[in-house]
Amino acid sequence: MEPIPDRAVEAVAAGASFHGDLSMFGLFMQADLIVKTVMIMLFLASIWVWAIVFEKRATIAKLNRRANKFEDAFWSGEPLDKLYQRIKKSPDDPMLKTFSAGMEEWQNTVSGGVPTNEDLQASLRQRVERAMSVAIQREMTALERGMTFLATVGSTAPFIGLFGTVWGIMNSFAAIAKSNNTSLAVVAPGIAEALFATAIGLVAAIPAVVAYNFFSSKLNKYAGRLDGFVAEFSAILSRHLEAQERKKDIKRAG
Repeated sequence: MEPIPDRAVEAVAAGASFHGDLSMFGLFMQADLIVKTVMIMLFLASIWVWAIVFEKRATIAKLNRRANKFEDAFWSGEPLDKLYQRIKKSPDDPMLKTFSAGMEEWQNTVSGGVPTNEDLQASLRQRVERAMSVAIQREMTALERGMTFLATVGSTAPFIGLFGTVWGIMNSFAAIAKSNNTSLAVVAPGIAEALFATAIGLVAAIPAVVAYNFFSSKLNKYAGRLDGFVAEFSAILSRHLEAQERKKDIKRAG
C-alpha cells in the first residue's frame, strides 16, 4: 500500500477544519471583534423584534375583544351616565378612556344645566369631540410604542450586516495575502463568517418589515374604530340636545 502524500494529508486536515468553521458558533468565534459586535447587535435586535411582535399581537387582540364588549354595552340601551359610572373602575383601555373623556367633559358642562343656545350647544359638542380626540391621540401614541424600532431595524439591519460582511471580507483578503495561499480551505471560512453577518442582518430585518406593515395596518384600523365611535357619540349627543330643545319648546307652547 502506497503512503498518502503529505499534500493530501494537509488537504484532508484543512477540509476537516473547513467543515468545523462553518458551524454558526464556529463562524462567530473565529470572527473579528468588529464583526462579532455587529453579529451580537443584530442578534439582540432580532430578539427584541420578536418580543415586540408577540406583545403587539396579544395587545391588539385584547383591545378588539374589549372594544366588542364595550360596544355591545354602549348600544344595549343602558343610560350613558350609568355606563360611565360602571366603567370608571374598569381596566385601562383606549375606547373606555375615549368614552370617559367625552362623558367627563359632558358632565362638567351640563352640571349647571343643559345649554339652550345653539352656539353654546355647538361649543359643547366641539369640546366633547376635542376631549375625545385628545384621548385617542394619547392612547394611540402609547399603542404605537415599539413601531419605530421595527421600522429602524427593518431599514438598517441589512446595511449593518453588510458592514460586518465587508469588514470580514477585508480581513479575509488580508489573511490570504499574508498566507500566500488562495485555496478554498483558506478562503472559505473567512468569506463564510463575513456572509454570516449579512444573514443575521436579514434574519432581523425581514420579520421587522413584515411586522411593521402588519401592525401598522391593525393599529390604523383600530384608530379608525375609535374615530368612528367619536362620530357615533357626537351624533347621540346632538340628538339628546335636540330632544331637550324640543321638550322646552313644547313646554313654552303649552
